[in-house]
Amino acid sequence: MSAEHRIAVCPGSYDPITNGHVDVITRARALFDEVIVAVVAASVRKSQPLFALEERLEFIAEATGHLQGVRVEPFETLVVDFARRVGAVAIIKGLRAISDFEYELEMNQLNRQQAPEIESVYIMASPEYSFVSSSGVKELAVFDGRIDGLVHPHVAARLQEELRRKRK
Repeated sequence: MSAEHRIAVCPGSYDPITNGHVDVITRARALFDEVIVAVVAASVRKSQPLFALEERLEFIAEATGHLQGVRVEPFETLVVDFARRVGAVAIIKGLRAISDFEYELEMNQLNRQQAPEIESVYIMASPEYSFVSSSGVKELAVFDGRIDGLVHPHVAARLQEELRRKRK
């Protein structure tokens, strides 16, 4: 790597951030000087988020607070436009399964067409997080399943609280 400050963007909806996300962000930080966790305000591909943008940003800041060189920012544009704006050289994505790969391959081709100077970098999920997703955690929580060890303790408490509130 060159002596220049190398920035990577790790985009997602993070509704909520999981320990799998934190694992990918931590490993990305080992490869880049700075990692910006880019939180999409409203995803085209996913349903309305359970948590407001501001709370998702707070969850991420708390879950990654122990990591130097990691910051969190919201975005409402194409991820490549956001990456250009912050001076990123790469977009980091975590992969858990073949289904993730198929979707990310398509996104990579579209992103590369828009911004060939920004590389896509894929980090395979660590085995202990290969089954963890935000939607899976929310589903477990809806049915009072155990989510400790899958998300930060504050996220777990807020998730249970939010779901109890929605049930009333």
